[in-house]
Amino acid sequence: MWRVGIDVGGTFTDLFAWDDESRQQVSSKVLTTKHDRAVGVVNAIKAANIPLARISYLMHGTTTATNALIVRDYPDAAMVTTDGFRDTIEIARQHRERLYDPYQTKPKPIIKRRFRYTVGERIDVHGEVVRPLPREQALEVANKIKQHGIRSVAVAFINSYKNGAHEVEMRDIIKEINPDTYVVLSSETRPVFREHGRFTTTAIRAATIPVMEVYFERLENALKSEGFAGRLLILKSSGGICGVAYAKLHPEELIESGPAGGVAYAGYLSRLLPEFPNIIHTDVGGTSFDVSIVENGHGLITRDHEIEWEIPCIVPMLDIHSVGAGGGSVGWVDEGGSLRVGPRSAGSSPGPVCYGLGGIEPTITDANLLLGRIEPTLGGKMTLDKAGAEAAMERLAAEVGLSAIETADGMIRIGCENMAQAVKKVLVSRGRDPRDFILASFGGAGAMHACFVAESMNIPKVVMPIHAGVASAFGATAMDLRHDLEVFHFSPVADANLADLNTLYSKLEADAVRLLEAEGVSREDIDTNRTAQMRYVGQTYEVETPVPDGKLTPSGVAGIIETFHSVHKREYGVSSSDFAPAFVSLGVTGIGRTDAPPPIEVGGSGGEAVKGERQIYFNGAWHMSKVYDGHALKPDATIDGPCIVEYEHACAVLPPNAVGTVDRFGNLIIDISRNLVSNV
Repeated sequence: MWRVGIDVGGTFTDLFAWDDESRQQVSSKVLTTKHDRAVGVVNAIKAANIPLARISYLMHGTTTATNALIVRDYPDAAMVTTDGFRDTIEIARQHRERLYDPYQTKPKPIIKRRFRYTVGERIDVHGEVVRPLPREQALEVANKIKQHGIRSVAVAFINSYKNGAHEVEMRDIIKEINPDTYVVLSSETRPVFREHGRFTTTAIRAATIPVMEVYFERLENALKSEGFAGRLLILKSSGGICGVAYAKLHPEELIESGPAGGVAYAGYLSRLLPEFPNIIHTDVGGTSFDVSIVENGHGLITRDHEIEWEIPCIVPMLDIHSVGAGGGSVGWVDEGGSLRVGPRSAGSSPGPVCYGLGGIEPTITDANLLLGRIEPTLGGKMTLDKAGAEAAMERLAAEVGLSAIETADGMIRIGCENMAQAVKKVLVSRGRDPRDFILASFGGAGAMHACFVAESMNIPKVVMPIHAGVASAFGATAMDLRHDLEVFHFSPVADANLADLNTLYSKLEADAVRLLEAEGVSREDIDTNRTAQMRYVGQTYEVETPVPDGKLTPSGVAGIIETFHSVHKREYGVSSSDFAPAFVSLGVTGIGRTDAPPPIEVGGSGGEAVKGERQIYFNGAWHMSKVYDGHALKPDATIDGPCIVEYEHACAVLPPNAVGTVDRFGNLIIDISRNLVSNV
């Protein structure tokens, strides 16, 4: 039976699959069908010649929830909150995205103000009831929700992280009047303090539940109509997968669903190649560039992700930074006459000019074609319109006073620098040194730009895995089921009640096991890991600190303190035993182990590795360069740049002085150290 991973991107829908009996591996790449993404999923499966009846597990990454939030394309949702907090999600934290821009505007709130209601309840910070929930007022709100035909409601009361009784009571009243309406509670969505993040995350869940319900039902119906009878699993932002029933009701956990697969592949590589424990994962798609950090086989987790400026989603998710820099990024000229690239993208429709689908603005893909870095038939997949791309580039070139080739080269340089700045932002924000990492290049266009991005960041080596073109789909098949649970518990560590800590951790672990068992995982395949959000007393931010399993004892707590100091120093460069640490919340991650794709050593296809030669533009001049068939390169083969290495779904560009070596798994390791300014 087949295990299939599918990633639906802005331009392409990618598939990777492996047969758990024969160990055969296949992949495919088709255009995303924006009118109905489920059609593209089925198309990808058919393109790989996999009978849907022979699929046991289908792991699916989707950006549907993210796209709906960005363009505010979802049915109107309502919010019910405590008197005085109606505008919390709009006022936010009064931060400024651009400090000196007097004309900046705040993004639209997730829920419109006219659908945000308040009631006169109050629970204090200790969880004690100050004012009971007024039933008549609650009934009045419930009737207004019915009058407006609203299908989903977020209930978010102040201090409900400590006691959610009033939220439960409000839900019951709303359901009395609106039995078919979804009602989500902040005390169940993320029971932690700081109302802004909790309120917005709850609003995100309420707003996107109807969207994801429709999408998943359409996808399930499309798959079943073609004979699929296996299990549909969905990628989560935290780096795990979950059942589709859970995903429908927790869409806030799917915000980085698609890119999470790429991080999983980077983690897989890190475990497969122990000489590279630290990897910068980068993925260049048709629309965006994603970057994140993988250390010792695991992606870094954040709770500070923002959908847009000041719209945080505080569920644990992989720390992935995305910018609008992909193969479809459009070149344009700003008001000052400077050449710019992105973030606007041609996407899959109309796509780059060379696709011949109606695009008229030059893109990164068009630039690479004109520079000789893309084979004009894409390996026989389609015939690219080089003349059309050149004409579009000449129009842009006339605006900046350059030749078409100089403009194309400029677009690539600008696009790669945009990517490098995204890498820099992730590394600097987490206090990491780029020289301690290898850059992993994913996506169909990733390795075309990876050496230039790495050179800009002084990173000496790049790895392009053999399945780089479908990396997120591959990673989907390498992920375990995962659930992250959390409960608020504030206490200085010195005053912590160990009995309370043990009780809370035991309950979280039991809940995590219950969720995984409900998704078909056997108890012997379940692991749980404990963490705590901790800070020095008086700080306003926390760091996630590992906590040992088993019953906590005074000596165990001393170990937690030392671990906290170590983690704080790693993240912020400083720690101090002069300040007392405190617990802020406790967390448990439940992992349901699954089988990962078996590593397959390659011997090369036996064909001629050199396919030919062609002129390629580097550093202001044309270079006659060899073109290699990446699948024909044998282990330990060494190739010198400038050259091109072509794979089924991706292409690597090696600049002058770069040296590529193929390992026993078919991964291409590229050394660019001779091009770096300094190795110090």
